[in-house]
Amino acid sequence: MKNTSKIINLLTLLLFLSLPSFAQDAKPTKGWQNLDLEQDGYLGISTYKAEKTLLNGKTAVPIVVAIIDGGVDIDHPGISPYLWTNKREIPGNGIDDDHNGFVDDIHGWNFLGDGKYTFHYDNKEIVRKFRAAYKADSNSLETRTLKSEIGNKVAALKSQFALISPEYDALMEILKELGSKEPTLEKLRSFKYKSEFQEIALVHLVRGLQSDPEYIENFTDKRNTYKNQIDYYFNVSYDPRRGNTAFSKKKYGNNNVKGLEPSHGTHVAGIIPSVCKNAKLMIIRTIPDGDPLDQDVASSIRYAVDNGARIINMSTGKSLSMNKEAVDDAVRYAMSKDVLIVHAAGNAGIKIEQQTVFPNRYYQKGGLAQAWIEVGASGPKKSNEVLPWFSNYSKQIVDVFAPGVDIYSTFPNNRYKFLNGTSMAAPVVSGAAALIMAYNSTMGAVAVKKLMLESVIKLDQNVNAAGESISFDELSLSGGIVNVFKVFNTLFKK
Repeated sequence: MKNTSKIINLLTLLLFLSLPSFAQDAKPTKGWQNLDLEQDGYLGISTYKAEKTLLNGKTAVPIVVAIIDGGVDIDHPGISPYLWTNKREIPGNGIDDDHNGFVDDIHGWNFLGDGKYTFHYDNKEIVRKFRAAYKADSNSLETRTLKSEIGNKVAALKSQFALISPEYDALMEILKELGSKEPTLEKLRSFKYKSEFQEIALVHLVRGLQSDPEYIENFTDKRNTYKNQIDYYFNVSYDPRRGNTAFSKKKYGNNNVKGLEPSHGTHVAGIIPSVCKNAKLMIIRTIPDGDPLDQDVASSIRYAVDNGARIINMSTGKSLSMNKEAVDDAVRYAMSKDVLIVHAAGNAGIKIEQQTVFPNRYYQKGGLAQAWIEVGASGPKKSNEVLPWFSNYSKQIVDVFAPGVDIYSTFPNNRYKFLNGTSMAAPVVSGAAALIMAYNSTMGAVAVKKLMLESVIKLDQNVNAAGESISFDELSLSGGIVNVFKVFNTLFKK
């Protein structure tokens, strides 16, 4: 066979690239984020314990929580009962009944589109920076440096895509020949492969399905991630806003809050009412597949504040910010209206420093947003893995930790799914804050944050943080994990 050695080398690389684990730990109890360490053995935030022993018989009020994310499946039965509804707007009449500049904004707003146009993919901020530099001087040192950096990134992505594509193509061939997207292990074991690539794909598929029922979906997502980065993230020729003058206006967008791929936002949204049944979810579609535009983030914060949100949940981050001042002004506006902002710390598994992740609480011209909570993710058990490998941490930047590993929540098309991330931890904190406000409606945002940080569960143990053994209380400002039972125990003692 021609190029046999080349194929063997490629197969070897594929083996190390995509070989799944042979065993998978059992998933924790669904809803463990609400359980209690002493009663249930899980490092949850003790919601159920608080409800049974401290909140029973007490009156709560609805609390509007804005979710700035990538879209939400608002028809999901785990979300639809908790939606915020703009009662000043008449659904579907095409008129801005409440005169707020947004037509038919019944459950929120979509800033990733205008009129009937909605987009999903967007550029990385470095591409926007390159365009601005190119427009100013196409041959400047900055332009050439950015072009080179983007080119190197694309070359690396294409190399990775070339490695994974043969196995992916072989996998699709196998599924097509079997006539099923969800083949049984028996059918797979009897399948007669016809090429080296089909052989390696078959081995990985059998092993993968034994430990991960969603292996095919996850492997497809892995392949598509490389493709999307090449086609959209770092493609200087792609701009979803090009030629649409509406995006330069102060008010733009439409009411399609679901968008084209609402998986992330749907999962985030379902976590909040799992903690606080009195939460009313205002859906604001702002985060594309790519880096969010600062203008969209700023507009979203202002929309949330102007329409009555008391808490804003944001699960987004990027390494550059072209128009941070616009976001800063919107954050200042939220602070002036006593709105709490809860933000995910990120999933790079690193110690973060000031101004390394955007948006953040630090104003470009000095000072910081006091009613801002930066959230890291914690695991379900009191062990060395209570700090998951992916969660960012920092004694100076991260305020608190909350459950963010194997969180079971809503997923599009009436499904539910376990997911990991600080994006899962942030809505746990948003739900906890909503629960506190629901039973203490006059308590301000800064006071809620202060109480939450003073009432954490602390762990007397070390964890592995980026290869170092660090005391858990050194990972955040509060040194612990959010706990609503301790919060209410403190409140009701006063």
